[in-house]
Parts: sequence; C-alpha cells; structure tokens
Amino acid sequence: MSDTLKAALWMSGAIVSFSSMAIAGRAVSLELDTFEIMMYRSFVGVLIVLSVAKMSGTLSQVNTQNLGTHLVRNLAHFTGQNLWFYALTAVPLAQVFALEFTSPLWVLAFSPFLLGERLTRMRVLAAVIGFVGILLVARPGAAPLSPGLIAAAASAIGFALSIIFTKRLTRSATITCILFYLTIMQAVFGLICSGFDGDIALPSPQSAPWLVLIGCAGLLAHFCLTTALKLAPATVVMPIDFIRLPMIAVIGAMFYGESIDLWLVIGALFIFAGNYLNILTQSRNISAAS
Repeated sequence: MSDTLKAALWMSGAIVSFSSMAIAGRAVSLELDTFEIMMYRSFVGVLIVLSVAKMSGTLSQVNTQNLGTHLVRNLAHFTGQNLWFYALTAVPLAQVFALEFTSPLWVLAFSPFLLGERLTRMRVLAAVIGFVGILLVARPGAAPLSPGLIAAAASAIGFALSIIFTKRLTRSATITCILFYLTIMQAVFGLICSGFDGDIALPSPQSAPWLVLIGCAGLLAHFCLTTALKLAPATVVMPIDFIRLPMIAVIGAMFYGESIDLWLVIGALFIFAGNYLNILTQSRNISAAS
C-alpha cells in the first residue's frame, strides 16, 4: 500500500472524528453549556493521554519547561473550542466548518509577528483569496451578523493562535508533553469557568456517551491528521481534509434540515483556494531549498 493511500485512510479517520465531534457537541448542548462540555471532554482526554503515555513509556517526557507557552497555547485553544461548540448550536454545521477552515489563513497573517516568518507576495495573495471566501460565507450587510456566525469566525482565530504556539512548542516539547498540558490545563479552565456561577451540571446517562465520544474523537482526529501529514505532503492531505465540509453539509441537510446555500459553497471554494495556494507555495519553497 502506498504512503498516499495510507494517508488517505488516516484522513478518513480524521474526517469521521471531526464530524462525530460536531454531532456529539450539538447533542450535549441541550443540557450542558460549552464550559461544561470542555471540562468533561478534557477529563476524558486526561485519562486517555495518561493511559497511552503509560503504556508507551513516554510519560517521562512530560516536563515543566515552556509552561508559559503551554498556558498561552491552551488558553487560545480553549477559547476557540468553546466558541466552536457554541457556533454548532447557533448556525448551520457547514458554515461552522467553512469558517473553521480559515485557521491556516489566520496563521499566515499572524506568523510574521509571532514566529518571525516572512510574508511573501504569494502568501498575501493566498490570504486575500481566503478572506474573500470569509466575506462570501458571512455576507456582512446582506443579513445581520448573528452571534453564532461571529463565534464561528472567532473560533478560527483561536485555533490559529493555538497552531502558532504549538509550532513553538514542537521545537523542544514532545507530542506527549503537549497533549498532557493540553488536557490538564483545559480541564482546569473548564472547571473554573463551569463553576464560576456555582452550578456545574452533571451529565445525564443520555449525555455521558456523547461526552466520551467528544473526548475520544478530538484526540483521534488530531492523531489521524498528524499521521497523515507524516505519510504524505500537505498538498495531498489538505484536499482530502476539505471533504469534511461537503460531508458535514450533507449531514446537516439530512438530520437537521439545514439548507446548503450557494454563497456558502462559493465562499468555501475561495477559502480552499487560498489555503491550497499557501500550501503549494510552501511546498515549492521547501523543494527549492533542498
């Protein structure tokens, strides 16, 4: 089996995992707020990370270096993920996923300031194309901007900051160390935010399996995506990942009666084009340098 086919299979797992997390998030939102969802999801994540690290012998890789960077990274991710879970309940699933795909474009915009990376003409063009897609999806002025739509767009910024600080951490920290602090810190954030009003709702027997699914799917999705990127270039993996947008649109239409808007489709294509142009440019620069 070729590496490209293996990457495609791993990406299938990522697509199913991301979609499952969205469906489960919408299901539990009927009785839990986003902070409670994040808290319980992180509790599940802690158990998984500790168990896998213990079995693989990598628990000793957890250290106290770069705690400040871990803190900033996880605050950004916690904020983005909370906004994402809220958006799932407020706007069509396809819109949430389309705006989530703008995260790489925000990484592109922030990288010169936070990572010291050079902003080339092609990267600027990629960002402009992608942000045109955002305008087509959101269409400000055509209809009032809803809190859900704003939350979906803002979640992409939180995810972008998380990606940038993850890049910093990978220079000196292992995956086990990063995931350990991801789950531990976000469990603490969730506990603090959930308990701020003095009322933390316990999951019902009906919601508990959905929470387990959210915790497992979140970690599995990122593991599948990372594995796929190790097997094949981003120019191959990224188009496969984009399949989850039409897939979630079909799910939204079938199970939630959500319509598939033409402007959403056109905007999503612009977002994809901006992302793909950026990845293609990076791949060519790497090839030229080697």
